[in-house]
Amino acid sequence: MRGLLLISGGLDSPVAGWIMNKQMELYSVHFSGEPFVNKEAENKANALAKIAGCKRFLVVPFGKIQEDITNHCEHRLYYIITKRLMLMIAEKLAQKYNCDYLITGDSLGQVGSQTLSNLTNITRAAKMEVLRPLLSYDKNETIELAKKIGTYELSTGPEMCSLLGPKHPATKSSIENLEKEESRLKIDALIKNALENTKEELIGEK
Repeated sequence: MRGLLLISGGLDSPVAGWIMNKQMELYSVHFSGEPFVNKEAENKANALAKIAGCKRFLVVPFGKIQEDITNHCEHRLYYIITKRLMLMIAEKLAQKYNCDYLITGDSLGQVGSQTLSNLTNITRAAKMEVLRPLLSYDKNETIELAKKIGTYELSTGPEMCSLLGPKHPATKSSIENLEKEESRLKIDALIKNALENTKEELIGEK
């Protein structure tokens, strides 16, 4: 079995990857927010992917997509639509690299986009099964595990994912409204461009 881990430079996703690495081979994908963030987030994610045991590290240029979501969609839905687009792209990459599952660091209720309503609608963006090993973890449990596996220090520091996001994100969503807002985007073209410009690095192959 092989899973594709959606990894950021934050706390949760590398811990989720480390847990799943005990069950399956891992590849990883990072969604780069450049030019709105610098290279630091990508470098952190790369280092964290290595600790989590990933064998490949993919980088998707995602800044243009984030900008389009900000400019064309209801801003309160920014995080939900962003994560749905990430899953759409990740699923295409998973198919390319023969991965059986997508893996995320989501935990229920940690942030607005991770309410049960929103997680359900995010998951609907992909047909492939999405594994969330931290779903029932609270933040302290994740922090303790991060310290144990050696990712905590790397993961600390300012998060860049909220740079374009709303101050008051939606905690509930409907699939009908999300799809209506997404219709304002040229999704097929955005996904095609992102896939064509994805970078790949072998980080754990023997």
